[in-house]
Amino acid sequence: MGTGIVSTALYLDGAEAASTVLLWAALAGYAVLLAAQGWRLARRRRRFVTELLGPRAFVFLTVAISANVLAARLVPDGHTTAAAAFLAFGAVGWLLLDYGIPLALITTLRRNPSFDQVNGTWFLWAVGSESVAVGAASLARTGAGQMLPVLAAVCWAIGIVQYLLTAGIVLARLLARPVRPEGLMTSVWIFMGAAAITVLAGVRIAALPTSATLLPRSVLMGSCVVLWAFSTWLIPLLLALGVWRHVVRRIPLRYETGWWNLVFPIGMYAVTTHELGRASGTSWMTTAGRWEIWVSAVVWAITFAAMAVTLLRFRRPKPPGQGPRAEGAPGPGSAV
Repeated sequence: MGTGIVSTALYLDGAEAASTVLLWAALAGYAVLLAAQGWRLARRRRRFVTELLGPRAFVFLTVAISANVLAARLVPDGHTTAAAAFLAFGAVGWLLLDYGIPLALITTLRRNPSFDQVNGTWFLWAVGSESVAVGAASLARTGAGQMLPVLAAVCWAIGIVQYLLTAGIVLARLLARPVRPEGLMTSVWIFMGAAAITVLAGVRIAALPTSATLLPRSVLMGSCVVLWAFSTWLIPLLLALGVWRHVVRRIPLRYETGWWNLVFPIGMYAVTTHELGRASGTSWMTTAGRWEIWVSAVVWAITFAAMAVTLLRFRRPKPPGQGPRAEGAPGPGSAV
């Protein structure tokens, strides 16, 4: 998701070579993701099913979201057949998981309901719907199908309602229950990313013929401005929470896979700002979007480098007599 949207951002700014490199990296990463999930399903089925029925089940939507993000990125390169295949796969995955996850959470008896289970990954429920809208609207611009504009508009509307519902649940959890700095993960940034992708979907739908989308352009653009303003307002709050976690409460800043939760929202916000500025004719917003695109590229590079260094350290042979990990180092199940 993160690599795909940063590739899209760089393409919009004209850095086509860098964008292509990240596109191939995203495609390779997606292949690895599918293989890893298939291996887990085959070899660790019980744990896989337990997670699918648990409060972090919305993470599985990343498989569908990534496919839709890649579909939207492939369209401007002229790979419409590949984009349509990714969109079809992502839409089917979204349909199954968008219904299946909440249905499983509601009906399963193997849970202990608590606000403490609510986390930022629940916003992926809305992101999944909006990713279908983005992919469908992007492909509809090529005239690939008459029903794509309708699909984009319907999924956009569904995603807005899901976003509002999730925001209420997550805010209630953050305000009503104690929040430990160890438990405040980077997934809260998806709060902002979900609003940003909703704006991007709205902007791309607004570029389609009004008669085909069922929604007037004024409604789409007005909603986009409101959501963009809210996502902008969220950024200082999220940064302040990060300062509180790492500076005030002194939680060590170590690499974890959750860092990629930052890359996608920041990259999506950059693309959204640029596209909304261009659609509304607001030059300062387009200029700001270009600067944000390179900020997202830097964040991606830092995250990728930290991941690579961590993997190299993990695979480095240990001296004879040393245990599986140094004393005091966090174990595989520790909160980082």
